[in-house]
Amino acid sequence: MKIKKNDQVLIIKGKDKGKKGKVLSILPKSFKVLVEGVNVKKKHQRPRKQGEKGQVIEKIAPLPVSNLKLICLKCGKPVRIGYKIAEKKKFRICKKCGEEI
Repeated sequence: MKIKKNDQVLIIKGKDKGKKGKVLSILPKSFKVLVEGVNVKKKHQRPRKQGEKGQVIEKIAPLPVSNLKLICLKCGKPVRIGYKIAEKKKFRICKKCGEEI
């Protein structure tokens, strides 16, 4: 996957279109990503112990990677990602400004 943990991303599809957030974790097998403060779902939880109350918990649901665009640190725009190989190392590069991400 071209998007990694702690990257800034822009949501380009879905109910949260236009929102920005930080990537919290990646689920590579299902090609999904958890983004901070985006795609928040409410879950009703039953009481576990005697005397405890039930509650509503907000939980972040994963988004497909195809619904995200990386925000370049240099130019600050949503960009596509390319790769460059130099000195036996592979780097991600911004397709707009050509700088290393």
